[in-house]
Amino acid sequence: MLNKFKTALTSATALTIIAVSAPAAAFCGFYVAKADTNLFNESSKVVLVRDGDRTVITMANDYQGDPTEFAMVIPVPTVITKNQVHISKTSLLDHIDAYTAPRLVEYFDNDPCAPTIRIERMQAFGSVSSAPVMQKSMEDSAAELGVTIEESFSVGEYDILILSALESDGLQTWLTQNDYRIPDGAGKVLTSYIKQDMKFFVAKVNLEEKAAIGGEMLRPIAVAYESPKFMLPIRLGTVNSKGSQDLFVYALTKNGRVETTNYRTQKIPSGQELPVYIKDEFDEFYPDMYAESVRKEDGSGVFMEYAWDMGWCDPCAADPLSSAQLRELGVFWLDDNGNGKQSPIGRRIMPQQGQNVYVTRLHVRYDAESFPEDLKFQETGNRENFQGRYVIRHAYTGEMECDAAAEYMTRVNKRQEAEIKTLANLTGWETSYIRSKIKESGKGVPFTEADTKPDEGWWNKLWPEKE
Repeated sequence: MLNKFKTALTSATALTIIAVSAPAAAFCGFYVAKADTNLFNESSKVVLVRDGDRTVITMANDYQGDPTEFAMVIPVPTVITKNQVHISKTSLLDHIDAYTAPRLVEYFDNDPCAPTIRIERMQAFGSVSSAPVMQKSMEDSAAELGVTIEESFSVGEYDILILSALESDGLQTWLTQNDYRIPDGAGKVLTSYIKQDMKFFVAKVNLEEKAAIGGEMLRPIAVAYESPKFMLPIRLGTVNSKGSQDLFVYALTKNGRVETTNYRTQKIPSGQELPVYIKDEFDEFYPDMYAESVRKEDGSGVFMEYAWDMGWCDPCAADPLSSAQLRELGVFWLDDNGNGKQSPIGRRIMPQQGQNVYVTRLHVRYDAESFPEDLKFQETGNRENFQGRYVIRHAYTGEMECDAAAEYMTRVNKRQEAEIKTLANLTGWETSYIRSKIKESGKGVPFTEADTKPDEGWWNKLWPEKE
């Protein structure tokens, strides 16, 4: 269905503020790592902008082979015309991926014998060519096979056709004859789409335009249309697939979260405290944690990894998208100044607080058996914020000279034992493996049993006769 992609990491500058005060319960720690889509192979990403019956869908791909071999076939609910297609920027999808990615944050314990120190880190804030000449023979051959070429045009480096068909065999034959690559055995799936009166958006690379534009990557394609159907076709991508595929959906709406209606939507596990060594191995932890979550749902779960008002974040894995970037993705309800209806105000307000754009990130690992239907969505009024967020806590290991020190050290040891069990439950890893990794990292339990016991007879070392 959708082509695979690779995303580039983005980084953000930060400002650190240190102050002596009472504990800051609202602060969510330092952001130190994120689980963006480059951790997953065989994956695709799609941005869905939706309000009422209006949808703008932006599809990224990572095709890097011979451009003559590239072809895309995507079912769409209505006929698409040239002015409804736009060539977008890969950087926009990279940005929204980084902004919504599950993240790791860290805390540093304060000296239990000293005034509380609060440490906060605040993140800083197409070309269109003329339509190709359509050969009469192509139209004739299409008609003979029960295929109608509804629209034909070029946008950027893509030559695009919009097709309708009477039956799947004719459509499959015509696509194959014209070098549009579709999976073997796709006829059953195509028949289902034809019965739903779906059309087919097909694209090839326009070699002359691609040479003029330059660059190795093909740019994302954005399509706007009106339809009561709020869905994403995935079944063509499962035909003869060698295994499961990961799909990341970034839904931008006015009112609140987007959820699937024909599959269970659930939150990814979040908020757990993990051993400190995970800071250096987050890219191993998150894929295994996600795989274990999928296993526990028998492979058919749709996982929410992020749901938040776009105007702010806490902590920020990347800056929120600007008004200009959101408009480029098709957020059509923003006015010329980038403002929408006022959104709720919370901590870490960013300059775009008036945009009234809510983003939901959904992650699906699908195959033909676990996902026999396309994804169907609904926008809800739920604006509760959620993020996949994992915590590491560094123990204080400096000098501690007070009655609370022994109690603190005992508490840290118990906490770190609980972190090991939590990590094992999330990932399916053996606790023996986790302990070996902790030992290897040198970031294990910092306090011995002797450390945690008050030395009430410490003076005996000086005056043994006073025993």
